[in-house]
Amino acid sequence: MASTRNINTSGNYNLEQRQFHQFENYTLYPNSQYGAAYNTRLPGNGLLPAQVPWNKLSYNPSDTESFLFGINSTNLVKPAPCFVPEIAQLGTANIYEKGPVFIPEPLVIEKNQRPFPVPN
Repeated sequence: MASTRNINTSGNYNLEQRQFHQFENYTLYPNSQYGAAYNTRLPGNGLLPAQVPWNKLSYNPSDTESFLFGINSTNLVKPAPCFVPEIAQLGTANIYEKGPVFIPEPLVIEKNQRPFPVPN
C-alpha cells in the first residue's frame, strides 16, 4: 500500500531539513543569547554576579573537572600525571570607578573630660 501522507515527499523532507538547519543555527550561534560573550569578563563595581561559561575560567577545563571529580585517580596501570591548572586571567567590567576611601584619625578619649550625664 502506498503512503497517502506528505511525510514521504521530497518537498517535506527538504522543509524539515531546512527547519533543522535554522534551529541549529539559532541555538548554536556562538554569540547568541545561548552562546558565549564577545569578551568574557567578571562582574565588577555596580554589577551583580553573573554566569560564566565552564570553559572560560581556565585553558584546560576538562582536565580540571576530571581532577576535581577524581577521575583516573585510582588507576594503578597508568597513573595520572601531576595536574597543573592553567587559570585564565579574566578582566572585570566596571560600571563606575571607585573613589579613594577616607579613613578618620583614631578616636582619642581624653581622661579629663566629664562623661555624658545619664538621667535617673
